[in-house]
Formats: sequence, structure tokens, C-alpha cells
Amino acid sequence: MRRTAEVAGAGLGGLAVATALALRGWQVRVHERATELRMFGAGIWLWENGLRSLRLIGADEQAIRGATRIKEWAVVDQHGHDMFRRGFTDDDKMVLPVRADLYQALIDAARSAGVEIVTESLVADAEPEGVLVLADGTRLPADLVVAADGAYSRIRESLQLTDKISYLREGYIRLLVPRKPGDEASVITEAWHGSRRLLYCPSSDEQHYVAFSCPVDDRRGRSVPVDKDSWAETFPTFSEIIDRIGEDGRWDRGMTVRCRAWSEGKVVLVGDAAHAQAPNLGQGANMTFTNAVSLAAAVSGDRDVVPALRAWEDRERALTDHVQRWSHGYGWIVSMWPEHLSDSRTKFLQFATAIPWVDKQLNRAARHLPVGDAS
Repeated sequence: MRRTAEVAGAGLGGLAVATALALRGWQVRVHERATELRMFGAGIWLWENGLRSLRLIGADEQAIRGATRIKEWAVVDQHGHDMFRRGFTDDDKMVLPVRADLYQALIDAARSAGVEIVTESLVADAEPEGVLVLADGTRLPADLVVAADGAYSRIRESLQLTDKISYLREGYIRLLVPRKPGDEASVITEAWHGSRRLLYCPSSDEQHYVAFSCPVDDRRGRSVPVDKDSWAETFPTFSEIIDRIGEDGRWDRGMTVRCRAWSEGKVVLVGDAAHAQAPNLGQGANMTFTNAVSLAAAVSGDRDVVPALRAWEDRERALTDHVQRWSHGYGWIVSMWPEHLSDSRTKFLQFATAIPWVDKQLNRAARHLPVGDAS
């Protein structure tokens, strides 16, 4: 008899784990509270570990079909001087699709694998015995319940799995701008000036992904629509790009979520519900994908789900926690470093990122092989 899984949340993580389970023979149903499946429009970094994970669930080719293959990631200071550069190769790639394209690829992969997706299905709770409870009181027993309901997870809170939620000093505005002839097409540029950052990411033949980061007390920096004059004054090199910004975009304050455990009985947390993190290293979704495919492998190899979930967390959590810490530390260097000492920050980063150990820590997740990847 096929084992069943009920998944709360049809975001990137929910669809990834649902597809991974279905491909291993599970009967899977995903519950989405919205009336339709939609994804906020911006770009997304897909590192090698994320690309390999998407390949394992058959979503990679469609996700990156119109995406930009990144040649290099350059981080520069207020004078345009390199603080560090990170190149990419055929075995250590970075591809940058529009988020909506990635989302559609996951929707199509899930449906192709036989996943049932139910919209306007509001989840209220879950019980450790393996029951998903809907807002209308409906109880859905399952062999596995997956909480992929985001950083503010109702299921995580109902099971009291939260250890700590931290709101960071900085926040982010992420959006898409039209591409024009002559634009840089394969290099990500991350420009720092004081406690502000501008991220320019080529994403497709039509659009670029642009992000702004600043402290929460920077009122002009965090305003939406974007205060173009303020940002162009800080980053005059990118004034022409900034001028293309429309009225869209949104401000999101950075946050991290830590849990006392990733599971309780037959209920398991994935994605932001388990390990929301600052987007500074672009690894949030990638770690979600690698954890999703390894979760499916863990529970499919053993009929007893509860110890399989514990073993999965023991194996995967150390790397996820590592990425969360380093992403937080990366943001701290921007937002907390005294502005009058910006030149010393440049020298510090030039020195630190040239150390092999630091390079290894920064790229530990990107060079991690997901469970099931035989290469």
C-alpha cells in the first residue's frame, strides 16, 4: 500500500519535497492557502548544490531554460575596488533564473510526478501522530506531514518546535528591471557603500534581478516605491539601472529561525519553517532543495518514519546551521561595520577571503553533493 504525505504550503520547499516523495512512490497532497499558485517576482541564485537537487526531481532543465549562466560574482567597495571575486566553472556553477520561472518548473515537476495540489486549503495545525488539521476542522491522517508553511509557520508554533526567531538589523528590497543592450550579461556585481548594498544580477534575456539592502533605520533606503534619487546618490555607477525601476518591489526585514528540532513524531519542518535565514549568501532555497531530496530518501528507505526523521536531521542540520551562521555574519560586516572605517573593511575582506579556510567555509554548501547524486 502506498504511503501518504500531506504537505502544508505550495512554495518552493513544499513543491520540492512533494515531488521528491512522489518520485519515490508516495501519494502526496499539497495544501496552499492562496486561491492560485503565484510567486513574487525577483531573481534567485541557484548554486551547484541547488541545481543538482533540482536535477534529482526533474525540475532543473525547465527552471534554467531562459536563465543567465553566471561567470563571476564580484563584491566591490564604494571606490569600485574589489573586496573579493568568486568565479564559477562547469562543475561549480551559478545560474540565475527569474523566480517565477523556477516556481513554474517546480509546479510542473510536481504535477508530472502525480502530486495533488489543492488551493484555498487553509492549514490550522498538525498532530505528531501524523494528522494535518485544516482550518475548517477537517483531519487528514498521513504517514508523513510536512510543514512547508514559511518562516511564520503555524505548524511549528503549534508543536512548540521554535527555539528562537531573530529579526536582523538589515532588510531587503528585491525586484526585476528591464534589460537593455550593452548591459553586463554574466557577472553579478555586489556594491557596498557604508551600510548599504546594491546587488546587480543578470537573470534572463529580458530582465535583471536587482536588490537593495540597508539597515531598518534607513527610512529612505527601505521606502517602497524605491527612492531612486537616494540610491543613485549612493551608487552613481548604477544610476542608469536604478532609473529603470518601476513602482513594484517590497521591503522584507531579514530574519533567522532556529528550531529545537526539525520534527515531532511524524511531522517535519522544511525550508523557512525550519531554517529561515538572511539571503546574503543566496543559499536559502538551495539548502531547502538539498534537504528536501535527502528527506525523501530518508523516509523512503525505512518504514518507521519517526527515527528516519531524526537521522535525517542529524545528517543534514550541521551544514544548514553553518550556512545560516555565515550568512548572518556576512550581513553583520555590512550593517554593523562603522562607516568611517569602510576602507579598513575592504582590506579585511581582501585579506580574509584569500585564506583557503574562509573560502571553504563560504562555499561549503555550494560544493555539497545532495543525497542521491552519484556524480
